[in-house]
Amino acid sequence: MRTSRRVRRRTALPVVATALVVALGGPAVPARAAAPDVTAAPVAAPSTVDVAATGLAERPYLGWSSWSMQSSRYPGLNPDGDYSYLTEANVLEQADALAARLKPYGYEYVNIDAGWWRDNDWTPRFDEYARQTPDPVRFPRGMKAVADHIHGKGLKAGIYLPVGLEKEAYAGGAAPIWNAPGCTTADIVYPDLRTTNGWDSAYKIDFDDPCAQRYIDSQARMFADWGYDFLKLDGVGPGSFKSGDNYDNVADVAAWQKAIAATGRPIHLELSWSLDIGHAADWKRYSNGWRIDTDVECYCNTLVTWENSVDDRFDDAPAWSRKAGPGGWNDLDTLNVGNGAMDGLTRAERQTYMTLWAISKSPLYTGDDLTRLDDYGLSLLTNREVIAVDQDGAPPARPVTPAGDQQVWAAKNPDGSWTVALFNLADAPASVTAHWASLGFTGKATVRDLWNRKNLGTYKDSIGVALPAHGSRLFTVRPGGPALVTTRYEAEAATNTLSGNASVAGCDACSGGQKVGNLYLGGKLRFNDVTVRRDGIYTVAVSYVSGDIRSATVSANGGNGTSLRFPSTGDWGTAETVSVQLALKAGANTITVDSADWYAPDIDRIDVPQTP
Repeated sequence: MRTSRRVRRRTALPVVATALVVALGGPAVPARAAAPDVTAAPVAAPSTVDVAATGLAERPYLGWSSWSMQSSRYPGLNPDGDYSYLTEANVLEQADALAARLKPYGYEYVNIDAGWWRDNDWTPRFDEYARQTPDPVRFPRGMKAVADHIHGKGLKAGIYLPVGLEKEAYAGGAAPIWNAPGCTTADIVYPDLRTTNGWDSAYKIDFDDPCAQRYIDSQARMFADWGYDFLKLDGVGPGSFKSGDNYDNVADVAAWQKAIAATGRPIHLELSWSLDIGHAADWKRYSNGWRIDTDVECYCNTLVTWENSVDDRFDDAPAWSRKAGPGGWNDLDTLNVGNGAMDGLTRAERQTYMTLWAISKSPLYTGDDLTRLDDYGLSLLTNREVIAVDQDGAPPARPVTPAGDQQVWAAKNPDGSWTVALFNLADAPASVTAHWASLGFTGKATVRDLWNRKNLGTYKDSIGVALPAHGSRLFTVRPGGPALVTTRYEAEAATNTLSGNASVAGCDACSGGQKVGNLYLGGKLRFNDVTVRRDGIYTVAVSYVSGDIRSATVSANGGNGTSLRFPSTGDWGTAETVSVQLALKAGANTITVDSADWYAPDIDRIDVPQTP
């Protein structure tokens, strides 16, 4: 079984000294008013984004982000110290390159990440209303001029903020709130100055006070007036590796959605980082996209590496696959496949990286230096057929055969075809086979190779390929044969044998309304009298429920089993299906799901083809 070094890192805002000098522009801060004169009603929960009206996130967005080069130690990227790459000149150079090289393929967002209001020592600047204001060295003409230049190229401009009221903006509680007479920063946070966000770098905003919404309104109005089309709100919880009430920022996100709507300007709201899947409904209600894990960047002498942390997304993406759709998409983070040695990946890894992002329907925003894309990187980023997979509006793919390092992922398309990806996640070459039975049909199918833009012809029952270490292939498969005929065996059937702690429980998502759970530390479920007509290798579908990644050994007739890794279904109320190849004999068989020495998923049923 593949092991992965999951290195958890902070994203975006580096740790800085607490004794920071806050540069405040404008008039002196007035004393706090005794009774804020705010007539606005208390904040009500905003409605869901009307995608039809706004046109936001009908498809995952494509573009460029500054963070990968800001955070890298690749020689020459940050010559004036950490994160110094972020300047007006560099952003506009990338915008020009995006317009010239990638815009024809749908890439349109130029997103400025953390630090635009901080100098190279990370000292922040705020205006008299506690709003971030651009550092004059990084952005000498201000943020509106940058957005105007980006728009002049026919592109969209993005900007960044951490969630909460930054500590340095508090100004002793005396800073007034723009367009909110009587409101000050003391009114918008809790009196005990409790902290929030993934770095505890801000005070938690108290939205029971109407002044709080007015502060968010003032920030949104500023961005709209500058002409920005995208906002990344970072450090959001629940998630970002923090828990508890202080880190619950659902109210912040709702306030931002309301404030953006009030500006009248369509602004895409993207949430970061490593969001709690338990609040997926909130993220979808109030935003247009959400990061599903920590930064993909390695914070090393390249932009990324395979283990830090491209390969982790194979574990992360399945749980979120049913959460995405028009209006809001799962964000796998930056796509760095264009710069060769700077990316820190092999050619095979670069293709696999983009393949997973595309089939997961993640936004495709590169963090590469667009002025020096190599030919291979450019070919990856501009493959229209692969981009079309990302942009087709269909649900993300999921693993259908996740045994070990050789995995097949698939998604059914609206026209009846399948998008099928084959992955070899091992450190050595290996063959990977997609069996049509795992997709629910049999017989012949025509296959198109999307990366090579080539029709491969007709294949019967399966397609197998040899892949390099960390390699992949991506196909469109069009069934020509009939639907697979199977026999269903429910896990809770009285004819089955349960051992250990295994027991039957209710399950609304399961086909028979029940499942078998408590499969752990040797617990087993044995399906008895599984009958087939003749000897052969059968593709058996296992329907299961698992709120996290679990493994079990699946075997037939007491023989050697297959260790099957069950991806998370996202929660304990959703059922998914994976398949496993088992040798069955004509007549009655047994199929056993064995938890071995750890915890297995809950089992709903198995579906066994009538013929191999």
